[in-house]
Amino acid sequence: MSALHLVIGNKNYSSWSLRPWMALSMAGIPFQETVIPLDTPDTAAQIAEHSGAGRVPVLHHGRLAIWESLAIMEYLAELFPEKNLWPKTIAARAMARSVANEMHAGFSALRNACPMNIRRPKKPVPFSAAVLKDVARIEGLWRDCRTKFGKGGKFLFGKFSIADAMYAPVVTRFDTFVIPVADDTRSYMDAVMNTAAFQSWREAALKETWIVPADEVD
Repeated sequence: MSALHLVIGNKNYSSWSLRPWMALSMAGIPFQETVIPLDTPDTAAQIAEHSGAGRVPVLHHGRLAIWESLAIMEYLAELFPEKNLWPKTIAARAMARSVANEMHAGFSALRNACPMNIRRPKKPVPFSAAVLKDVARIEGLWRDCRTKFGKGGKFLFGKFSIADAMYAPVVTRFDTFVIPVADDTRSYMDAVMNTAAFQSWREAALKETWIVPADEVD
């Protein structure tokens, strides 16, 4: 099988890159990575060498290029069915896909007010009603997943899945911006952040020196 090559943005800022990177790492799937610094004079040119969409992440597998985080993870799930990147049962998979797609399409208030910035000192910002509504919805989703399907482990559906990968950047936002959450939410956040995969990503992010001004909300 051809090697998998994942092209990503800065680990400190690129929430969409974190998602497939976590899925690959948590599943123990070998891959090569290339990091392209965002918001530099030659960022667009570098990304254009890998993706006609002009964005990262993008996964190369032989002559095939797959872009968009969720599409990349769907491809991985089909390529490695034994890894069970989606939950095993039909009902759990349906719910996992629903919450993953809701993340893909929504929660813009939270994203805009609290961009992923792993090295930012932990402190809150003023939270609008729209941000708090997003937070409440996410907490409710996580609780519902854990209650219905999470009894087999620490993650949303027991075993780490694509749904967890989709919400990993949200976990960092809740943590970095000290967003008030319930105890069960905090336990889930700790489960994600304590994985060896996330710790490796965080360690690399903290070593980066690139600055993306738009994501430095302070």
